[in-house]
Amino acid sequence: MATETDQPTRQRVARSILVNGPSTAAALAERLELTPAAVRRHLDQLLAEGQVVARDPRPVGSRGRGRPAKVFALTERGRDAFDQQYDDLATEALRFLAETGGDEAVRAFAERRASFIEKRFPAVQHDHPEASPAQVLAMVFSDEGYAAAVRQLPVVGEQLCQQHCPVSHVAHEFPQLCEAETEAIGRVLGTHVQRLATIAHGDGVCTTCIPSTKKEQVTS
Repeated sequence: MATETDQPTRQRVARSILVNGPSTAAALAERLELTPAAVRRHLDQLLAEGQVVARDPRPVGSRGRGRPAKVFALTERGRDAFDQQYDDLATEALRFLAETGGDEAVRAFAERRASFIEKRFPAVQHDHPEASPAQVLAMVFSDEGYAAAVRQLPVVGEQLCQQHCPVSHVAHEFPQLCEAETEAIGRVLGTHVQRLATIAHGDGVCTTCIPSTKKEQVTS
């Protein structure tokens, strides 16, 4: 039976999934320095509360013997436990803005909100000269509560992954918020980028493909 003393640890488990993306029980145990039994107990409770869902892992390469371990991902309800308590108010405000000012007003608001990307990027890049532009972006987004990280993509370049979106519920109705962010990313990088998935539309993570800017010479 769950007790109040379990809650801080359970929140650590949920936050680890939020920050690092869908995870196996073994990965969570290692990351949080907990026993596998303790992690499974907290995952069982989170499953019962509807805050996480168990999924089969995506196949990568050849599988060995045995059933692959389940990965646990946050549900919409699980994300609600963090910082989305003002979604209803924000959505109502944007509906009013759309009714009184039209789509242009919503678009202008979205661009103003996304301006943090271009405002913060130069300073973070200056403080972290060793980081790639995509890694600088991840820092900027993480500072705003997006739990962002960068993954290397074969041949293509890099992928900006946002494990959390503070405005995902609002962006579901007003995609202008996502569009403004994507355009701001492209401007600071000086290249076209493509948003592949969004939490606002039911994906587990927001992903943006950032093509490599290096021009490789093909030698015969």
